[in-house]
Amino acid sequence: MAISSSSSTSFAIIIILLTITLSVSSDSDLTAELHALQSQSPSGVIRLNQNLISQFLSSPKPPRPFNLLIFFDAVQLHNKPELNLRRLRSEFSLLASSFIANNPNQFNSKSKLFFCDVEYTESPTTFDILGVISIPHIRLIPAAAVNLKNDSTQFDSGDSTQVAESMAETIKTQINLSVGPIHRPPFLSKNQIILITVASLIWVPFVVKKLIAGETILHDRRVWLAGAVFVYFFSVSGIMYNVIRKTPLFLTNKTNPSMISFFYKGSGIQLGAEGFAIGSLYTIVGLLVALVTHVVVKVKDVNLQRFVMLTCLFICFWAVKKVVFLDNWKTGYGIHMYWPSSWR
Repeated sequence: MAISSSSSTSFAIIIILLTITLSVSSDSDLTAELHALQSQSPSGVIRLNQNLISQFLSSPKPPRPFNLLIFFDAVQLHNKPELNLRRLRSEFSLLASSFIANNPNQFNSKSKLFFCDVEYTESPTTFDILGVISIPHIRLIPAAAVNLKNDSTQFDSGDSTQVAESMAETIKTQINLSVGPIHRPPFLSKNQIILITVASLIWVPFVVKKLIAGETILHDRRVWLAGAVFVYFFSVSGIMYNVIRKTPLFLTNKTNPSMISFFYKGSGIQLGAEGFAIGSLYTIVGLLVALVTHVVVKVKDVNLQRFVMLTCLFICFWAVKKVVFLDNWKTGYGIHMYWPSSWR
């Protein structure tokens, strides 16, 4: 029996409409499942594995109805201070929770973004699929990505203290999606603020009484002396740099974990132990100079005065020589003392 051309056209239209309907339904099901997984996570970060990667990235054809931002993690490397994985993971969770809070109607939005993480021991093949060979690694897979490795964007975690804000800017640039303000937890909780306020109100009368009588620690010269020494050490040891960059105190040898390095050769990184060592040497010099100019000059015994001054000069010379030696060793630049030409 022959089929008429009108019947063939109608059948083709029905097939096309059915295909489109099934595709839309499939995309909607995938998005709904992602929302369900997101709601099960306290921070909104979805834990992916090989099956979920295949379901959400390999099976659906681009453009997908969602974008994925994936954090690649390895629990066994959390104890490596130089990788800073714990802080980066915390910043990633903060970014996810802030995005969800700022975009409550994401399910009805055309541009959807989901935050996921992959743990190496649970899904090592996912690292291979996306070409991840080192961590920390954060990758944005846009909805239109055909090749998951080449069409995705790797985020630069850098040394910024506000990684969440930096990632939010990259998301805005790459997929034109605004994350919104990052909701960082307050430094003090509400209960802590109330407790501090009550304690302060109780202590105010006692503090005022001590101030009037001149019996507070602010009237003690020894406290001011200790504070001055602390500020001096804080200034010359680079502690502020260590605090801002969260520099580790030391590094462990990758090949031999039992070996610890307190000094790192190269100007690209400064360990906390280096700052403490240099700061201690400078503080010794400063204290000896203060001793000579404020105490030794008042000694009446000339012989004792000369002995102490020569001893202080010798120690200062040794300390400065050590500082110069460490600087030469670390940076590779030679700093030499100036001697008159007739002495050479």
